[in-house]
Amino acid sequence: MAKIIDLSQEIYQGMPVFPLHLTTYIFQNITHEESIKKIGFPFATRNLLMNEHGPTHCDAVYEYNPQGPTIDKMPLEYFLGPAICLDVSHVPYERYIEIYDLEGALRKHGLTIERGDIVLLYTGHYNRNYGTDKWLTTYSGLSYAAAEWLAQKGVVNIGVDAPAIDHPDDPNYSGHAVCAKYGLTNTENLANLDKVAGKRFLYIGLPLKIRDGTGSPVRAVALLNE
Repeated sequence: MAKIIDLSQEIYQGMPVFPLHLTTYIFQNITHEESIKKIGFPFATRNLLMNEHGPTHCDAVYEYNPQGPTIDKMPLEYFLGPAICLDVSHVPYERYIEIYDLEGALRKHGLTIERGDIVLLYTGHYNRNYGTDKWLTTYSGLSYAAAEWLAQKGVVNIGVDAPAIDHPDDPNYSGHAVCAKYGLTNTENLANLDKVAGKRFLYIGLPLKIRDGTGSPVRAVALLNE
C-alpha cells in the first residue's frame, strides 16, 4: 500500500502571491438557489482568476527561455516520476544553498540522485513562515553552482517549499537561469516537505494542459511505500 502525502498549498482568495503576479480571486458564478430558478435543478459553481504561477505550480521552460517549450509541450515525465527530498532546512535564509549542503543531505539519509529524478528541497520555509510577512521575502535559494550540479546529475524537476528556487536577493535568478540552460522545470510553493524529507518516493505534480502556458498550478503529492 502507498501512503499519499499532500504537498500542495491551499488555493484561496487573499493567498500570498509573488509580487509580479496577479492576486488570486474566487467569486460566485451561480448559486444553488439561482440555478433552481433558472433550470429547476440545484447546482453551484465558482470562477477562478489567478496567475499560472500563483499557488503550488510548475514552470514551463518557455517562462525563462523564449525558445523553450510551453507547458503543454513539456514531457510528462518531468512532473511524474521517481523523486527524493533533501533536507536543507539548516541553511539560514541569509545564504545560498550550496553543493556541500546537497551532498550532506544525501549522505545523511543514504540517498543518491539518479538521472531522471525529481529533487525536492525541504528548506523549512513553509513550516516556519507561511502566512507571515516573511513568506515572500525571507528564504534561502540555490546558488548557480548548486543548481547546475543538480542539472548535470540529470535532475528534470527541482522543487522547493518557498516562493522560488532562487534566493530573493539573487539578481541573476540563478536557479531559473540553470533551468533555462538545461531545459528543466521547477516546482515552487510546495508544502509539507517535512513529511518526505530524507526519503525516496513517487512524485506526482501534473500541470494543466494550458495552450502556450508559461506554467501551471499543480496538485502535488508524494506516494510513499509503507
